[in-house]
Amino acid sequence: MKQYDLVVIGGGSGGVRAARIAAGHGAKVAICEEYRYGGTCVIRGCVPKKLMVYAAHFAEDFEDSRTYGWDTRVNGFDWPTLITNKDQEIDRLNGIYEKLLTNAGVEMFHGSASLVDAHTVSINDQSLRADKILIATGGTPFLPPIPGVELAITSNEVFHLEEQPNTAIVIGGGYIAVEFAGIFNGLGTDTTLVYRGPQILRGFDDAVRTHLADEITKKGINLRLNEHVERIELVDDGRKLVTYANGDRIAVDCVLFATGRSPNTANLNLVSAGVELGTSGQILVDEHSKTNVDSIYAVGDVTDRIALTPVATMEGHAFADTVFGDKPRLADHNLVPSAVFSQPSVATVGYTEQDARAEFEHVDTYTSSFRSLKHTLTDNTERVLMKLVVDAASDKVIGAHMVGPEAAEIMQGIAIAIKAGARKADFDATVGIHPSMAEEFCTMRTKDAD
Repeated sequence: MKQYDLVVIGGGSGGVRAARIAAGHGAKVAICEEYRYGGTCVIRGCVPKKLMVYAAHFAEDFEDSRTYGWDTRVNGFDWPTLITNKDQEIDRLNGIYEKLLTNAGVEMFHGSASLVDAHTVSINDQSLRADKILIATGGTPFLPPIPGVELAITSNEVFHLEEQPNTAIVIGGGYIAVEFAGIFNGLGTDTTLVYRGPQILRGFDDAVRTHLADEITKKGINLRLNEHVERIELVDDGRKLVTYANGDRIAVDCVLFATGRSPNTANLNLVSAGVELGTSGQILVDEHSKTNVDSIYAVGDVTDRIALTPVATMEGHAFADTVFGDKPRLADHNLVPSAVFSQPSVATVGYTEQDARAEFEHVDTYTSSFRSLKHTLTDNTERVLMKLVVDAASDKVIGAHMVGPEAAEIMQGIAIAIKAGARKADFDATVGIHPSMAEEFCTMRTKDAD
């Protein structure tokens, strides 16, 4: 039986970071991955999705260029070219992850791993013994139990479609659903976004939700709110016949479910080691990412804390420093910025207005909506939204939100300021970069009416 200081189950961002850092601290480390190194983000998430978002935006860019004097003749879009080039980039990144692990001295195992006990991992008929075990298996798409759901795809399969669908229904109201609806629509697919709730992006600031819903509707997405799919059937021409709860029916080429993700714990045999799970199947951990079993830790989406790649990476790094580097520290889950790569994009950090009003006695908000300078020469009616949420008692900016082009790029700098404790007076005293959209965060002076 092979003996290690650490065995990591899961080769995504959190697991790879933990393995590399622990090895750098002198630990003997093994890592197990059943698919490809890089995890959801690199292989079937953030990276390929962002590449497809770029592709989907070109049609709008070509159209906007006409009023700037460009005679743009586009012969059309070729889906196989995008998929082939995307796959090549993912292959390159997968190779980089494996090289990083090799250079760090981490031993890699390919296969499905599970626990035998609190110190033993089984993979490919081998037993790996470890002082510590880290579980970083991420999450997996959730599919609701409706008739015909097997005819649909998820965010795992969408990256491997051989042909672009002419028509598609995306089911869900979260960031994944909104992003893929924008991708399909931007590439020319007739797209419907179906959500059972009253508004998309539950948990985001209400102003952001309303603004984005208006914008994606203007761009041609058929948004059906307070609606859900009752069943899916296959018709003779290969399309999927979707029946809504109200009786409406529509046949489409593709049905994509983006109705949430579940912690990937089903096949880990956690019971054998006595690891406690939450009601959603997530691994319960303390502030140091340790489970109720002293030798077993977990990081990333499998713990259902904040399901973002940079958070998993932070948790994995903090774990390795604490357990193997004699540098105890906690992963900081406060004021984590995030983005939705919709069209237009969304970025946010800190409190929404509704959450701030529930926690602070007096909250001020500042909101601005405007048409960007770029579009003053185009027929594009897209509007930008920017919003600041301020604790009036301390003048601290406790939340910032944006809908508009390159929102994530702008919000990253705003997040640093808010993390550092910037006050509204600091924003006001900062000279803006002109002309830019970002300068609006420095020039909003009028409080919103309560």
